[in-house]
Amino acid sequence: MVLRNLLVPVADNPESERAMDVACRLADDRGAVIAVLHVVEIPPVLPLGAHMTEEVQAAHQLLERIASVADRYGIKVVPRMLQDRSAGEAIVGFAARRGVDLIVIGAPRKPNNAFGSTVEHVLRKADSRVMLIGAAPLQESATAAA
Repeated sequence: MVLRNLLVPVADNPESERAMDVACRLADDRGAVIAVLHVVEIPPVLPLGAHMTEEVQAAHQLLERIASVADRYGIKVVPRMLQDRSAGEAIVGFAARRGVDLIVIGAPRKPNNAFGSTVEHVLRKADSRVMLIGAAPLQESATAAA
């Protein structure tokens, strides 16, 4: 499989950092470019052009933290932030416009569903291949102690 263009959509969770780590290993092996995308979701009660200052600042900090994972591999990433009503739609649209070969997305498990609505949307609608990076397995000792 030819991988030249990777996309790693990120949120503030450990699965996103693991997804970035996996994408860096793939990019290092194949000389691919990685775009790292965070979507600031705008609530329906606000206009699309709303200034979400705190969320945008947090997004920039998240993108810097995730980019530091790539620094350890010597991989250059292209950080991007979008504002949209739906993170899933924004990710799928970004991937289509950029001709992304593979989306590597962290997928935290949800209590009542296998995955959240963003991951579900990307899985159903993306034209690109999608690689899910799930939560780390629970350790026996941590489970027994609880």
